[in-house]
Amino acid sequence: MAIKTPGQQKLKELLTRGVEEIIAEEELEKKLRKGEQIRIYYGIDPTSVELHIGHAVILRKLKEFQALGHEVILLIGDFTAQIGDPSGRTIQRVPLTHKQVLDNAKTYQEQASKILDFESKSNPVKIKFNGHWLQKLTFKELIELSMLFTVQQFLERDMFQDRLQAGKPIGLHEFLYPLMQGYDSLAMDVDMEVAGSDQLFNMLIGRDLLGKLKNKSKIVMTFELLEGLDGRKMSKTFNNFVGLADEPSDMYGKIMSMKDELITRYFKLCTDVSLDEIKKMDRQIAAGGNPRDFKMKLAWELVKTYYSVPDANSAEKNFINVFQKKKKPEEMEEFKIQIGRHNIVDLLVNTELVSSKSEARRVIEQGGVKVDDKVIDDPTEDIEVGEKGVVMQKGKLGYVRVVGE
Repeated sequence: MAIKTPGQQKLKELLTRGVEEIIAEEELEKKLRKGEQIRIYYGIDPTSVELHIGHAVILRKLKEFQALGHEVILLIGDFTAQIGDPSGRTIQRVPLTHKQVLDNAKTYQEQASKILDFESKSNPVKIKFNGHWLQKLTFKELIELSMLFTVQQFLERDMFQDRLQAGKPIGLHEFLYPLMQGYDSLAMDVDMEVAGSDQLFNMLIGRDLLGKLKNKSKIVMTFELLEGLDGRKMSKTFNNFVGLADEPSDMYGKIMSMKDELITRYFKLCTDVSLDEIKKMDRQIAAGGNPRDFKMKLAWELVKTYYSVPDANSAEKNFINVFQKKKKPEEMEEFKIQIGRHNIVDLLVNTELVSSKSEARRVIEQGGVKVDDKVIDDPTEDIEVGEKGVVMQKGKLGYVRVVGE
């Protein structure tokens, strides 16, 4: 595929929108203007089964580079995920087995394909696993790599300093993590690495390795970290993220629950809406515009991006019916079960409205479960399910029709 050179405005947005810092920016700009192909990679450790719109900020930038003809690699950290990235951690991560890691990564390509083109005939995105080279490293090679750095360099990291002062342990394996991530750059002989700003230290280790061992200057591009819907760090623990695999109505509803002050930031990092239009929205909100209206526009844009215009329209209609008109959604998932009486906790788990029996009991006791509009507040209650079925509701967004057979 021939390399396309971006125009001045396109180049400016490519290098600034969502970008926090570029190491060797002049070199990158020069390569882009000259039409030199760049090999770029983004590494993700599969510590969870879901990719979210925080990952998508970077994936969307890779899509732009792919469209220009550059070589893009999505690297799955099946080896590094077993070590555990210490970045930003106040305590050591719980180790994962290789099976857990691979199970988590099973659908990563499918989820990322909502943004990246892995099937392109002229320039497909490549997917690689760093276990292919890291598990082959000998102890001698690891020692030789370690000799290129000092303990002082690694102890400079803020989280290590914080742990030392708090008397918390630092695992030796946590020192090795940046070395392993850095070795990825060496193994793939890349020109550029992209990641969130919290990965800068790890990325610079790779830049050092390429410089010392191949006399090559690796370009580093870091990105602004997208906050979760509640303003905290986006995390599965806080359940404050929008997953790329979320259903349209869930995606729409989650955006409607976000903090008002994040609206235009999400527009900037998660959509293709022009920066001029986003500035206009900022002014309108500051002048007293209803944040709900802008959230609805944002939610519609995201569902359109990851699904389709009809899906976005349907999700919006469902939201209006459920939240504004207090109606049930017109379409909901149907779950079939044997006719008879079933415990409410088992029903919630089996229909996947909750992930565990403990969550089911907690939601019930908090008054967050309804069956045919009746609040169920007793975890021991049995529900009669006949041929006509019942409508179960968890919270404001979770609906499922349970039908007996």
